[in-house]
Amino acid sequence: MTTFPASHRDLLQTDVAILATVGQDGYPQVTALWFLLDDDGAIKLSLNTARQKVKNLQVHPECTFFILDPANPYRTLEVRARATITPDLEYTFAKKLGAKYGGVDLSTHDRPGEQRVLVSLQPIKVNTWGS
Repeated sequence: MTTFPASHRDLLQTDVAILATVGQDGYPQVTALWFLLDDDGAIKLSLNTARQKVKNLQVHPECTFFILDPANPYRTLEVRARATITPDLEYTFAKKLGAKYGGVDLSTHDRPGEQRVLVSLQPIKVNTWGS
């Protein structure tokens, strides 16, 4: 597994990151989202299956996860990754992610019949900029 450089590992504790996926038309689809660097060292997301980014990842699991340092916009972390999607029917991971954001209940963002999935990003290449 590709590791995150110590010089930029602190960025994995920020609140928001950008996820770029490949859309049906071949163009990038970019979304700001919440994330968690989990205990196992993997970047994980809780997404709703009704969202376009999930549909994109189901077809093209290749994506880019990008964090801009809020204190220094010339310092960035880019993770080119392959996404793995697994059901989170009991909201186990969604609750863990919600705890990072003050106990937010992510189920309140879902409409009846929608489901949550856990998206784990396996880094293929990590790029950093700035110090």
